[in-house]
Amino acid sequence: MIPSAGHLFYVADVSRPVLSDTDHHHAARVLRCRVGEEVTVCDGAGRWRRCRWDDGGLVVVGEAVSETAPPELRCVAFSPVKGAKPEFVVQKLTELGVERIVVLSTDRSVVRHDATRSARLAERLVAVAREAGMQSRRAFLPSIEVGVEFSEFVAAMPAVVLADRGGRALSWSDRCIAIGPEGGWSDEERARVTDRVSLAEGVLRAETAAIAAGVLMGVRPCASRNRGG
Repeated sequence: MIPSAGHLFYVADVSRPVLSDTDHHHAARVLRCRVGEEVTVCDGAGRWRRCRWDDGGLVVVGEAVSETAPPELRCVAFSPVKGAKPEFVVQKLTELGVERIVVLSTDRSVVRHDATRSARLAERLVAVAREAGMQSRRAFLPSIEVGVEFSEFVAAMPAVVLADRGGRALSWSDRCIAIGPEGGWSDEERARVTDRVSLAEGVLRAETAAIAAGVLMGVRPCASRNRGG
């Protein structure tokens, strides 16, 4: 587990940690790191190590540690809502440790992205996830995909469940969930995935549902206790 003390920065290679110009400026001018102060670097893929801040950069002081990736990855796919920012959803899902985040294009999506806009949004969301990961000290950063067609997504993810009112309760075994747009799922989309789950008694906005799904998917089932124990 990444130490809770000191600042965390992501680098390309923990064997030769070098901060980006942006992170170096942030560390020196905003965080005001002091010479000798302990920090942690991580590659976002499970490897991290302790370092010490130096005026010229970082000095390695500890061995690299490799975290074990979760055996079953959690995936939350959602259709963005008009007037809402997907950055907020990505930030919270990253903090919750969701490993894969997908921005969907569905039949009733109000917000749509062409290839250029998808690339720009993906770049922004990766930056948001990176910042959220540093704040929440994630050893693994999520993969992020933007503008994925719903039909392509469900074809590649046969175990996906749809968030839909009236569905069954979300269980620990559900590792991939799709959140629909404001107008809900089309009949064709419902026909593609018959397994549906409900996240609340009422109707949630897409961004609220995505975050709720991230929370519920991260709650491990409690072992039953003996009475009087």
